Amino acid sequence: MNIIEVKDRPALLIEQLLTVWESSVRATHLFLSEDEIKSIKKYVPQALKEIPSLTIIENENLVPVGFMGIVGQHLEMLFISPEERGKGWGKRLLQYGIEKYSIHDLAVNEQNPLARGFYEHMGFQAYKRTASDEQGNPYPLLYMRLGC
Repeated sequence: MNIIEVKDRPALLIEQLLTVWESSVRATHLFLSEDEIKSIKKYVPQALKEIPSLTIIENENLVPVGFMGIVGQHLEMLFISPEERGKGWGKRLLQYGIEKYSIHDLAVNEQNPLARGFYEHMGFQAYKRTASDEQGNPYPLLYMRLGC
């Protein structure tokens, strides 16, 4: 597997990452309805184009199977294809982000216990909870810091 920092973001790459995002969300965000997934999906390509630091992980066929986006020292997004989960790719990406970008905080959906457990395993601890997400939807967020 290759970890690559992406500067250029051609349409094909955005399309590949959108596929990773959607498959990952469908596997882990069971609290979202079909309509909500479709609604959020409309904004993902723009977010992928605008995120300051975008890092992908590719398989042996040079196809992206995961990615993370970072703003400053904040992990904004991390998604792994469902068929690649449990193989250590998320851990490798996050460790890379911690070492290279000094990631020290993130927010995770409280209703995504697998992600919360992963971040706790990686040393993050919840320090704040909100009743809704940043768009005002009724999805509680847990704000986590590394080793707080």
